[in-house]
Amino acid sequence: MTPGHGYDSDLQGINDARKTAIINDELLRLQVDIAALQETRLLESGMLKERDYTFSWKGKSTEERREHGVGFAVRNSLLSMVEPGDKGSDRLLTLRLQTSNGPVTLVSAYAPTLTSTPEAKDEFYSNLSDVIRNIPDSEHLVLLGDFNARVGADHDSWPSCLGHFGVGKINENGQRLLELCSFHGLCVTNSYFQTKPQHRVSWRHPRSKHWHQLDLVIVRRTSLKTVLLTRSYHSADCDTDHSLVCSKLRLHPKKFHRTKTAGKPCIDTTKMQCPDKVEEFAKSLVDALSADKQRNSASEKWDHLREAIQKTALHTFGKKTSKNCDWFEAKSNVMMPVINAKRAALIEYKRSPNEKSLQALRAARGKVQQTARRCANEFWQQLSNDIQTAAATGNIKRMYEGIKCALGPT
Repeated sequence: MTPGHGYDSDLQGINDARKTAIINDELLRLQVDIAALQETRLLESGMLKERDYTFSWKGKSTEERREHGVGFAVRNSLLSMVEPGDKGSDRLLTLRLQTSNGPVTLVSAYAPTLTSTPEAKDEFYSNLSDVIRNIPDSEHLVLLGDFNARVGADHDSWPSCLGHFGVGKINENGQRLLELCSFHGLCVTNSYFQTKPQHRVSWRHPRSKHWHQLDLVIVRRTSLKTVLLTRSYHSADCDTDHSLVCSKLRLHPKKFHRTKTAGKPCIDTTKMQCPDKVEEFAKSLVDALSADKQRNSASEKWDHLREAIQKTALHTFGKKTSKNCDWFEAKSNVMMPVINAKRAALIEYKRSPNEKSLQALRAARGKVQQTARRCANEFWQQLSNDIQTAAATGNIKRMYEGIKCALGPT
């Protein structure tokens, strides 16, 4: 399992910008199983399913200002093994994963910044302490989040919380976090691995240009042996000033055995309009029926006929695939080159921050926004024209398919 976090991209306009689709591709590229998201700035709570990942979030109410917000992105193949938390806030959200070693509770956390009021900090750490206290000591616990805290590298002062490979100096928020870790028997896994210096930091100060590690992965000290590696990935590009921090854990999701048998695949009936395919199906079906004639009862004959038709049709016409109803995926051949160019510009800017690389990054971002607007406009115009043409020609089936593509199934 590879839980990742550090995404605090502004997901406003989620249906237009399709930033979840971009994050989906980035997580898939880096082989992340579960990602904790911070500063999503989405209202209330919700869930959105992409091609490979399902996004869930918790934010402020509609009457409040759009800020903070936390969430998770879970690989679709793991959905049957996770349980969302019953409660959550715009700063703390839990997720429970069933593994072969027992349940694991993941917490997505977004801590107040250094300039926040002491009351806000006290409230956050009090709520976080309550969440930790409610999880049995025998269960695994993983805190993933943007803690806005520099814990430093003073292993001698905090031997139970920090390893030998910390970064920088401790600040006030770091002091609060380490006190909480010391009280609950937790340790910051980022400081336990001797990685390259650039892989130990996740955020660069906009004025001083100094790199810091604010995005942390924290586990119980008794679970530290399950952590194989924690490091940053600066190539992940999701329009955020934080880099992705991933932690690889020695955990295996628990497989649930279902009593329900898997259904038979659907046949692509659209290929039945091709005369060659129909002729091929007829010949194959005759050969399949004549291969075995030793059937006595009517039920055996019917079972044989049904299986022969199903297997022959599936082999001839193929399996039905879901139609592409999303403009981002429909225009992926146009979008992916500009997105890859923007990622390359971001990596160059992080490697060499100067005016030239900054202007190149801004130009690449502008190109992505322009291309996204153009692709979305072309997709919806083409879909509208198809619906109008189908209605004018009396093709009710095609018209309904277009409406379902635009609005979803009714």
